Amino acid sequence: GQRPLLLAIIELGGYPNFVPLYERLGFEVVALASQRKARSFLKERLPAVVVAEYNFQSDFRDRSSNLETLMAVLQRHPQVRVVVFYQREHAAKLDGLRSRFAVHAALTYPVDAGRLEEVLRDAVAAPA
Repeated sequence: GQRPLLLAIIELGGYPNFVPLYERLGFEVVALASQRKARSFLKERLPAVVVAEYNFQSDFRDRSSNLETLMAVLQRHPQVRVVVFYQREHAAKLDGLRSRFAVHAALTYPVDAGRLEEVLRDAVAAPA
C-alpha cells in the first residue's frame, strides 16, 4: 500500500528532528522550511498529516500567527490531519485559531516524542 504522506513544516525548529520518528511510523516525509513552500507543495500533493509550528507574531495585521493562511488552504481538505507544536504561553492565542480551524492535536514544547507518536498513529487511524 501507499505510505501516508506527512508534511513537516519546520520554520523555527528548536526541537528534536522528528523525521526519523515519522519514518519509523511508516510515513513518507517531506520537510519544508517555510509556509510559502508548504503552500505551493499543497497545490501538488495532499498529505495525510501536516505537522507545523504555531509561531505567534504580534506584528501581523490580519492574522495572529504563521498558520492562518495554511489552515485556510487546508480547510478545503478536511481529511488532512493537522498537528501543531506550540509554546505554552501562546495557548490562548492558539485556542483562537482552533476555534476557527480543525486542529487534530496541539503539543506544547518540549514536544514529547511518545505523545507525538500516539497522536500520529491516531491521525492515520481516524477515519476522515
